Amino acid sequence: MAITEREPRVPRHRKVGALYRRYFRETRRERLFLASLSFFVSFAITRLITHSIHGGSDLFGNLSFGGRHVHHLVWGILLLLGVGYGWLIQIGTGEKHSSVIAGRIMAVLYGLGAALTLDEFALWLNLRDVYWEREGRASIDVVAMFGALVSAGLWGGRFLRAVWREAVRVFRLSWRGVSRRRLKRRPGTPRDR
Repeated sequence: MAITEREPRVPRHRKVGALYRRYFRETRRERLFLASLSFFVSFAITRLITHSIHGGSDLFGNLSFGGRHVHHLVWGILLLLGVGYGWLIQIGTGEKHSSVIAGRIMAVLYGLGAALTLDEFALWLNLRDVYWEREGRASIDVVAMFGALVSAGLWGGRFLRAVWREAVRVFRLSWRGVSRRRLKRRPGTPRDR
């Protein structure tokens, strides 16, 4: 019977951490991932909470100041304004002097703010509370479109950039071919068909 050495066991959380570092070496790609994940998770949690409030749950309640109901859209807008301002002063932008952790936090806050804001898209489109009415469906549609956009940037970003570069290259080559044919053509000769 041959004695074989066993590989040392690596805890699963370290494997996941190694995979994360491997696939998110580029900070921009990591920020897209975190923003996308935060967006979808925040949207799902927001919908669960609003459904439980609508159903009469005692666990959650509407937030009001001075008798005025404050929609979660307000908190989303404030978060987006804060993240926008933070990025204007280059907090977490991925530049050499900015913190990677700040970039991660800003990306998560961006996803959260976008989810809170777009979940009530129908309200700011119709300028009245239509969350539970038929017109409220517009919010779901916009969330799906924005989620697709954020996800396309994350999962398809490299591919889409490569396709764009190839399309530009083909266009340039074909344009050069057209220009050369025009230069070679003598006056009075019939056009190519």
